[in-house]
Amino acid sequence: MAARRYPRLCRLLAGLGGAASLVLLVSLYTAGSEVQVGWQMLSELTFFPLWRREKPLYKLDVNWPLIPFTGQTFCVAVDDVNGLVYVGQRGDENVPKVVVYTEDGYFLQAWNASIEMPHGIFVLNTPNATSVWITDVGTGKYGHTIKQYTPSGELLQVIGTAGRAGSGTNPLQFDQPAEIFVEESGDIYIVDGDGGLNNRLVKLTPDFKTLWLHGENGSGTAQFNIPHSVTVDAVGRVWVADRANWRIQAFQKTTGEWLGCWNSCFTQDGPSSVRLTPDQRYMIVTHINIDRVSILAAPPVGSIEDCVVMGAIQLASEVKPHLVDVSKKTGAIYVAEIGAQQVQKYVPLY
Repeated sequence: MAARRYPRLCRLLAGLGGAASLVLLVSLYTAGSEVQVGWQMLSELTFFPLWRREKPLYKLDVNWPLIPFTGQTFCVAVDDVNGLVYVGQRGDENVPKVVVYTEDGYFLQAWNASIEMPHGIFVLNTPNATSVWITDVGTGKYGHTIKQYTPSGELLQVIGTAGRAGSGTNPLQFDQPAEIFVEESGDIYIVDGDGGLNNRLVKLTPDFKTLWLHGENGSGTAQFNIPHSVTVDAVGRVWVADRANWRIQAFQKTTGEWLGCWNSCFTQDGPSSVRLTPDQRYMIVTHINIDRVSILAAPPVGSIEDCVVMGAIQLASEVKPHLVDVSKKTGAIYVAEIGAQQVQKYVPLY
């Protein structure tokens, strides 16, 4: 009877645990004639999600890195095959744009080849080679492009028209491309729109031909307002952090069909990044304006349903977590923090 009559109270008691539930019930019972008022007040409460009271899912690795960074850290990518972490940073001419660490935290090398302002970074491992892809949002002669490098920083190729912002697809043009995701097949997904002309998601072939594109600015279905991060899951769905619309949108990777969106988890700030854990159990999202990393339940196969927050990492004020990556081997989360000028590593506890 109680569960049907007072469902909210029963959910609250289940979340509090035995001792706390007993204290709450005794307090209500001893209130005498005010019991009914107490029940009514409880039914009107706004309850905090249960993750606030559960065991943390991740723990900070306080020993990573062993040598600090020298610039503003905007992006991070993990090379799982070789156990390396690539970080894109900005600063004056003495600050290298890319620094490379081991997953244990040791500094290995730095390079600075033809990059103005790195924004997003991605490492692709194939049976034949490893390459590093960087989105450059600079406005000078190297900007508005996406570049592919060897692990040592040798420039291999450039996508886009260097130094020229635009929306064209033949030839390709970008304006402040935010992030890139490359599949082992060579198919490329780009979110182009860190505040520039474009608000679009583009899928390219390995030879840079456009397969499909969603490119309309707005808040409707398949429209974007600062598409900021992109990833692809194991069942062929493309997930985009639609930052200024405070939502994540999902698309079918082969056809580009819109599958749905999540927005109920984003009531305080929009998502700045999106990545999945190796077991596809959780989705990792950052919120730059509230200094938080959210851990969402992985989207189910089929209907994506509603998003559910399973946990969170609350960072210090003004840390400003920007983009993240997740090690496919260890499950560790690496968070690039603009305000703190550092990358922090969090290891899974589950």
